[in-house]
Amino acid sequence: MKKLDIAQELSSNAYPGRGIIIGKSDCGKYAVTAYFIMGRSVNSRNRVFVEDGEGIRTQAFDPSKLEDPHLIIYAPVRVLGNKLIVTNGDQTDTIYELMDRQQTFEQSLRTREFEDDAPNYTPRISGILHFEDKGFNYAMSILKSANGDPSSCQRYTFAYANPIAGEGRFIHTYMGDGNPLPSFEGEPKLVGISGNIDQFTDMLWNNLNEDNKVSLFVRYVELETGKTETRIINKNK
Repeated sequence: MKKLDIAQELSSNAYPGRGIIIGKSDCGKYAVTAYFIMGRSVNSRNRVFVEDGEGIRTQAFDPSKLEDPHLIIYAPVRVLGNKLIVTNGDQTDTIYELMDRQQTFEQSLRTREFEDDAPNYTPRISGILHFEDKGFNYAMSILKSANGDPSSCQRYTFAYANPIAGEGRFIHTYMGDGNPLPSFEGEPKLVGISGNIDQFTDMLWNNLNEDNKVSLFVRYVELETGKTETRIINKNK
């Protein structure tokens, strides 16, 4: 698979929707994950990321303008022991709760489907990083309709052991703008990861569409020590 330039991937797509990136820094010292949200409606754009314990949650920037919290207010990132969970919806809680009861990542997601936002039926995308012995592995999942037919849910899980330095995977909800919005297709894209956390964060934010971007979360986890660094950027300030 050809390694793609993440900056080019983002700048050439006005509306990838919500996206998850997971991989290893080019220096090999850090596990890297990022999550961004975008919006077309006033309701979707009226959000910010805020820290919540070891994770984050979304909240309304202006509560008076919040029309419908359904599907837009949730915890995208949670930590369960040596596992870091990142998703585009409230399935974060499903994964956390069921894995805490010894279910697997894949088993947990069998209890969920794509979002109930007809006619888009937005895919639920999820990722998990598992840290062990000063290393990590990760998996990504997508739950999607059958080409817009909600009678069938298609579930795909992709697992990555011993990640390569300077490489990651990128999955997002939409192939681009449209009505209805076209769901992501294929396996997560192979992308390059380079620079320190501030360089990587700036590159992602600067290449997301200016009109549609809402918030960005980036975390670097030092594999030797487990120390974390987090960056959050909100368009609403």
